[in-house]
Amino acid sequence: MTPPPTQASEVPAPFQRALDTLRLAVEGDEIRSELELESMPAPQRLAPYAAALSASVYRDDTEIAMGRLIVLYDPDGHSGWVGSFRIVAYIRADLEPEIAADPLIGSVAWSWLTEALDIVGYAGVSGTITRAVSESFGDKQDDPSTTELEMRASWSPAGEDLAGHVAAWCEVMCMAAGLPPAGITSLTGSGT
Repeated sequence: MTPPPTQASEVPAPFQRALDTLRLAVEGDEIRSELELESMPAPQRLAPYAAALSASVYRDDTEIAMGRLIVLYDPDGHSGWVGSFRIVAYIRADLEPEIAADPLIGSVAWSWLTEALDIVGYAGVSGTITRAVSESFGDKQDDPSTTELEMRASWSPAGEDLAGHVAAWCEVMCMAAGLPPAGITSLTGSGT
C-alpha cells in the first residue's frame, strides 16, 4: 500500500485518505470473520498513485475465494475514468458444479456487484464474469474437477470516500463464495 517513490508530503490529500481507508480495512475491525485482508504491492504503471489489497475467504480453514482490489489515483484524471480515482477489482471463487452450470450465474454475480455499489455511488462500471471448469489428466487424472467463477471489474467511485467501495468488494467476494449476505444467518445444517 505504498505510493510511488515520492516524499510523504508530496502524496495528494485525496490519495492519502484512500491509503488511510485501505489501512483501516486491514488493521481495523474485522469486516467478516471468514474474510482475511492484507495490503499488497500495487501495479505502478497504471496511474501516478496506486494501492492494493488482497483478500481470502475461508470456510473451515479452506480458502474458497480470493481477490484483489486496486485503487488508482491520477490528480489530472484519466481517459475513460469519471473523476480522478478508478477502482479495479478481481474475485475468484469456487463454485458448486450445478451453480457453475446455471446460465444466469454471470448476470446474478454482476448484479451482486452493481447492487453493492448502488449504496455507495459509482460511475463507468465495466467488467467480465468467467465460469471455468478445470479437468485433470495424465498424472493428475485422480484430482477432482473444479468449477470457479472469476469477476474482473472496474469503476469510478462517486466521491473520494472509498470505505464503502472496499466493503462492497468484500461483500461480493463473500457472496461469490456462497456465504449468506452480512447479517444473515445460514439455516444450512440447522435441522429445521
